[in-house]
Amino acid sequence: MDVPDFIDPSDLGIQFFLEEVTFDWDEAVISSWLESVVEEEDKMLQSIRFIFCTDDFLHQINVDYLDHDTLTDIITFPFSSKPSIVNGEIYISIDRIRENATTYEVSFSQELTRVVVHGVLHLCGYGDKSVEEKERMTEKENFYLAKL
Repeated sequence: MDVPDFIDPSDLGIQFFLEEVTFDWDEAVISSWLESVVEEEDKMLQSIRFIFCTDDFLHQINVDYLDHDTLTDIITFPFSSKPSIVNGEIYISIDRIRENATTYEVSFSQELTRVVVHGVLHLCGYGDKSVEEKERMTEKENFYLAKL
């Protein structure tokens, strides 16, 4: 991929950041899996930055940038104006992931990987506002989770 001069090549690809949270998982395996998701969706990966954080951190982003005064598990910010390019930031509340894992009776790892791929699918152009969009999103999540 040719990179414009104004883009730092070290910012390309998938990056993970922790904001006042900790957990264990294999970043290399997850990165490789997500790269294959983007490729199968026939998109070009430029950059995805995951920021794993607390409820408080994500709630403040929700209030400040989306004017929503609610807790959420994920917020995705797409940065590309081209539908074929995947570039954005995905904020995920580890507090919500832990609570939702208990609620849905799945492991923390299962819930985290579902939410991670959910965010990537948003960056690939999938929505989840309507019933039909939600069904399609869940179908795609399940398809890619089976490949992990």
